Amino acid sequence: MAVRVGVLGATGAVGQRLIQLLDPHPDFEIAALTASESSAGKSYREAAKWRVDSPIPEDVADITVTATDPDEVPNDVDLLFSSLPSSVGARVEPPFCEEGYVVSSNSSNSRMADDVPLVIPEVNADHLDLLEVQRDERGWDGALVKNPNCSTITFVPTLAALTQFGLEKVHVATLQAVSGAGYDGVTSMEIIDNAIPHIGSEEDKLETESRKLLGAFDGAEVDHHEMAVAASCNRIATLDGHLENVWVEAEEELTPDAAAEAMREYPSLDLRSSPDPLIHVFDEPDRPQPRLDRTLGDGMAVSAGGFRESTFGLQYNCLSHNTIRGAAGASVLNGELLVENGYL
Repeated sequence: MAVRVGVLGATGAVGQRLIQLLDPHPDFEIAALTASESSAGKSYREAAKWRVDSPIPEDVADITVTATDPDEVPNDVDLLFSSLPSSVGARVEPPFCEEGYVVSSNSSNSRMADDVPLVIPEVNADHLDLLEVQRDERGWDGALVKNPNCSTITFVPTLAALTQFGLEKVHVATLQAVSGAGYDGVTSMEIIDNAIPHIGSEEDKLETESRKLLGAFDGAEVDHHEMAVAASCNRIATLDGHLENVWVEAEEELTPDAAAEAMREYPSLDLRSSPDPLIHVFDEPDRPQPRLDRTLGDGMAVSAGGFRESTFGLQYNCLSHNTIRGAAGASVLNGELLVENGYL
């Protein structure tokens, strides 16, 4: 029997991508859609300016959008996927959890909270058990789990494959697609014939979230990884797909061949949205490229290439689709993990 789910912030870019992924999903049934007060009461077809690269699902188009309020969502909905702006998520996600809803959220609020699991299932699925601590401390019947920032989720799986070599220092420079800023986030006059070498608060997210994701969970708390991480984030004129240049220094010798092999062998999970392989490794020095490689594994794979030795240790490039693996798909995958681990 399919799990009844809802989408908070369903009319936005990530909300639309969530609906695209959830509608054909055999384990989930879309039963509730919420948005702002101005959209409440309208059919989803009327409320959403549909921009995803596939037709709006007919069985979703006629669902009536409600306000983003626990009193407006049916009690028989078991799981909510949140794509709310972080300022809204910080305000409304806790009341949903208090009312017994389990929320798989893409919003950035609370990602670094001590009792909120920040999860990439193929990397740190065991962190999900932090929900036991969260429920005890907050008295919630529901629960809140987060997926990381769209750039963090690109390079962390590749780092996870290299932890066996003893990660000490990581430098990452991102080349991020305009869709990461939302439909109205970057104007054409800003980005055409240009690159923007700063994305507000993004560097901090890569530097902190990566250490939490690769940290060790002892049953009570997450001990963040000790590696040093420095990030520089840049917006470029690609539509989808965040490309990143990574430099890694490790305790043990880390050759390009050893790194490539470790990433090839890094396992996926037996979950519907986890691709196999998780990391697609290219031998060509000019791959991955956003236009060519962002849809590998239905947009859920991470790709890597350009491995070489440098003055600052190992150097390589990696890529993922920022609105699928980096946002909506990550939330859906966390939802699958929640079901698999009996948290609903």
